[in-house]
Amino acid sequence: MSFASPRLRRSAVAAAALGILAGPAAGGAAVALPSAAPAPPSPPGSSSASATSPSVTSPSATSPSATSPSATSPSVTEPTSPSGSGSTSPSSTGPTTPSAPSAGLPPPSAGGVRPLTPAVQQQLDAAVQRVMQQANIPGVTVGVWTPDQGQYVKSFGVADKSTGAKMSPGLYLRIGSETKTFTVTAVLQLVDQGKVGLDDTIDKYVGGVPNGDKITIRQLAGMRSGLFNYSADEDFYKALTSDPQRPFTPQQLLDYSFKHPVLFPPGQQFYYCNTNLILLGLVVEKESGQKLNDYIQQKVLDPVGLKHTLFPTGNEFPTPHSQGYTNQTATGKVEDSADWNPSWGWAAGAMISQLDDLRVWARTVATGKLPDGGDMISPATQRQRLITPPTPIAGAGYGLGIFNVQGWIGHNGSLPGYESLTIYLPSAQATLVVMLNTDINYKNQEPSTLFGQAVTRIISPDHVFDLPAEPAAR
Repeated sequence: MSFASPRLRRSAVAAAALGILAGPAAGGAAVALPSAAPAPPSPPGSSSASATSPSVTSPSATSPSATSPSATSPSVTEPTSPSGSGSTSPSSTGPTTPSAPSAGLPPPSAGGVRPLTPAVQQQLDAAVQRVMQQANIPGVTVGVWTPDQGQYVKSFGVADKSTGAKMSPGLYLRIGSETKTFTVTAVLQLVDQGKVGLDDTIDKYVGGVPNGDKITIRQLAGMRSGLFNYSADEDFYKALTSDPQRPFTPQQLLDYSFKHPVLFPPGQQFYYCNTNLILLGLVVEKESGQKLNDYIQQKVLDPVGLKHTLFPTGNEFPTPHSQGYTNQTATGKVEDSADWNPSWGWAAGAMISQLDDLRVWARTVATGKLPDGGDMISPATQRQRLITPPTPIAGAGYGLGIFNVQGWIGHNGSLPGYESLTIYLPSAQATLVVMLNTDINYKNQEPSTLFGQAVTRIISPDHVFDLPAEPAAR
């Protein structure tokens, strides 16, 4: 499963971005999809450079310094007491990622994370390189930070297969659905200002939405609206892959969704859907009087101090950046997607960032606190965000634009050519960020999940980030 991004992976009625949960037929029940089908084969010439002996860059890095829920909502998950602990078994169809041996390693601290000793870091090196070799990853950067148990920041492999330029922590990459955490933060700020209510229906802000008089802002942010995911629409897929640099407007994206019947009554099921975030982006624009990218820059990025994160309006991509490699193309062959226009993801997946900014954001979004100790959103609204009702995956809940997987709070992202994972473990105040330059699945599993699983098996064996495989691409 993936809570990733505006992926384009398609199945007949599937939410392309969601792993295990397929969209039901209208009025039907959501079902778990089989995941045994193989991922699309990589064409000749698509192997990652230096896969058997990836280059490593290891720079120094600094440590980081509402409305009430309905009566049927679960109890609030406080950031200092994450729900769900203990690892689950990996999907039998996924790659073999052996459990890290504990002999010679320090035990986890009371917060659940091992001290990042040289022995632990050696195991991390080996685990990351093993995933790279198995999954044919061109380049990846991994960062782990703790307040008092050390840190680990390394890049492996290449950022550009044509030139051999090395991957490094300072590169910009596209972050896909991590954009959702920024968009929902903007909505929650408007909730704090009294301009938006979590239990308002979307028709108060945007007209023409199927079931708009029943779907609430809370249900949109929590992926329980029942709307069809526009990125699973066949016509949308053809339009994008035939001209990846074309711009899309929010209304065009909604039109791809709204031609489909609703999948279930609002609030009855969990269904990961990019359409929800397009609507929330329009809510932010209507109630703030600003373009979404401008609001996020001025009210979210600037106060947090994220100087290397941006919401592009076209295919602009700051340098230095990594190239991105995808097989989600019109031909199915691997292409470089660095200059694709991410407007098709907009409020659901258009943003760009780099490692150190995501380190800061991980803690900020999980706690609601700015780096200087002030409130990004109010404590009461943050508690609403962290109500994470269960999904079909044991140990995984999804709140308001944020997940809790075995205690790790955050989000992942995936769009053609790029994947990322930004998560925070409140019990240990530990942060994990993974950024890589491909979205090509390995044995039907997203590579960002493979890295997250491999790293957390070593550093937090009682809190393993473990999501089953997503449905096969068509």
